[in-house]
Amino acid sequence: MKRLFLALFLASLAISITAQRKVIDQAETIIKSGKNLDRAEKLMADLLRDSTYRLNHKVWVTLVEAIKVQYDQGNQKLYLRQNYDTAALFNNAKKLLLYCEQFDSLENMPNKKGKVRIKYRARHAAMLNAMRPNIYNGGAFYLRKLDFKNAWLYYDAYLDCAGQPLFADYPYPVTDTLMIKAAYRALYCGYRLNDLEKTMKYFDIAYQDSMHRENIMQYVAERQLQHGDTTAYVEALKKGFALEPRNTFFFPRLVDYYNMRQQSDSATIFIDNALRGDSTNYLALFAKSTALLNAQQYDSCIVITRKLLQINDSMPEAYCNMGLAYYNQALQLEAAQQHLKRRTKKQKQEVNELFEKSRPFMEIFRQKAPEQQEKWLPALYTIYLNLNMGKEFEEIDKKLGK
Repeated sequence: MKRLFLALFLASLAISITAQRKVIDQAETIIKSGKNLDRAEKLMADLLRDSTYRLNHKVWVTLVEAIKVQYDQGNQKLYLRQNYDTAALFNNAKKLLLYCEQFDSLENMPNKKGKVRIKYRARHAAMLNAMRPNIYNGGAFYLRKLDFKNAWLYYDAYLDCAGQPLFADYPYPVTDTLMIKAAYRALYCGYRLNDLEKTMKYFDIAYQDSMHRENIMQYVAERQLQHGDTTAYVEALKKGFALEPRNTFFFPRLVDYYNMRQQSDSATIFIDNALRGDSTNYLALFAKSTALLNAQQYDSCIVITRKLLQINDSMPEAYCNMGLAYYNQALQLEAAQQHLKRRTKKQKQEVNELFEKSRPFMEIFRQKAPEQQEKWLPALYTIYLNLNMGKEFEEIDKKLGK
């Protein structure tokens, strides 16, 4: 019975080997003809899907040759300025790269005697090194089309070469000046795909691009926040702020982070450190102004905000802070006089002088930020009422009524 089983097995194996050889011969014939090459590629790819043939080097070599001839034909047509699908050229280059890397891993496996015989590495590496720029160009091609998924795949394939044994003789991290640019673009594609893992995969290389470091830290911060890693988010903000304290993305979010967690002391320390580094940093000055306003330190708030407006007079919120500082002082003084049976004319005048100081800042804030009605409408209502400004009061009163 065992002999019969063995005989059947050997017969089956012989048939399988014969069938395999016929398929390979068929693919080689197609390749020699230079036509229907995608058919030859499919024949070999189908064989590799069967674990029986996956270790057959001949199948891999024939597959690579089928794709290589397609690539060469496309490249020639483009060189001769004939019509050809550019995307197909890039796709063939990427397929060759990925297949050759898989085959190289297979070649690197010890045989039955425990020996490793690598026959095709040098040949394939030289071939791929010559066409590798088209892997980069493929990424750029899809990036221009805003196809971030495919663009990332090309940049990933391009950058991954540096760590592949197949390219051991090609020190890309040292010689390839495009790797940093490719890494930045891969990071950007990952960011646009809302994929933290893809965003961070080549961060260390991308960060070497000094021109785009601020953008890089912004992208990283946003994705870390989306991912729910607040520690990494804050670290990214701090790193970005250290790069450019005046960047409108990092500083306000850091201050907001501390304030939302009622860590006002940390926020104040951070603001003061920023101002020690640059006393004209208008973002830090505005944060300081707001912190002082919230702490009801109105005189200090007025001093800081006046300095802020001298540096940058285009911020609507700065006018709001200045107006509210005077306005709140007026309300405080008025409240302090409430215990009096009768206020003197001088006491009333002291309150109104503060309302008068507040008025121009609140009016400018209204002009610059009409949509922020909830901030300027109540203040101007009280100001106009106390200053007996009938026409202005009626207009505000109608708005308040609505």
